[in-house]
Amino acid sequence: MSIIHAFDIETDEIIKPSYTVAKVDNFPQTVVVTFSRRIFDVLLKMDNVEQISELGCGFATIPIYKINYKGKDIAIYTTMLGGAASAALLEEVIAKGGREFVFFGSCGTLDSEISAGCLIVPTAAYRDEGTSYHYLAPSDFIEITTADKLANILSDMELPCVKAKTWTTDAFYRETRKNMMLRKEEGCLSVEMECASVSSVCQFRNVEFYQYLFTEDNLDSVRWEKRIMGNLTQSDREKYLMIALEIAIRV
Repeated sequence: MSIIHAFDIETDEIIKPSYTVAKVDNFPQTVVVTFSRRIFDVLLKMDNVEQISELGCGFATIPIYKINYKGKDIAIYTTMLGGAASAALLEEVIAKGGREFVFFGSCGTLDSEISAGCLIVPTAAYRDEGTSYHYLAPSDFIEITTADKLANILSDMELPCVKAKTWTTDAFYRETRKNMMLRKEEGCLSVEMECASVSSVCQFRNVEFYQYLFTEDNLDSVRWEKRIMGNLTQSDREKYLMIALEIAIRV
């Protein structure tokens, strides 16, 4: 049986998230999720931050913090890279009480004219991964229904952004030129590793999903361009975190 036939709506999952984690009293409904430990470290220097829970990930634990930002309680944690891992942790945070999720992280661009640091709001995610096929019926793309709302929020914040499809892939080192060009022809302007997976979980669990990306490297060149990948300044880390917190109080 092909992976595209893996979606099962006839029987329940054998291991439910509620079997492994417990609901947390007064857990914030709005949750910010980052993929960068360095960005997360910026949070720990802010006021009104306290640890409220944690997630297990085999070799370590991931703390979940709460920050009261402009009068609103927001949970925030650092997730793992890759669709399968980030989706599993998301399931557990939903079980704890999260209902609105703001994901943010870096991406590669498929258009050399897009500058490093550009904000991209995914409108749909190409499903070049496996996790989403267990949460939604098969299709090439998953539509991100909150894209217009998020773009409007960024506009209100006077932050320019590009709305476009994104390419979610499990295989970082198998992003071939042929596949890159095919995705670009279909309207994808970014490539990352989680959007299709985590958005499918949110749709299946009926919770809200928002994501913005910032461009780092460029695949649309004769030779891969690293650009700012892995070299964000401290001010950039602070900026991207503050954007996410501002979105969180507006969703």
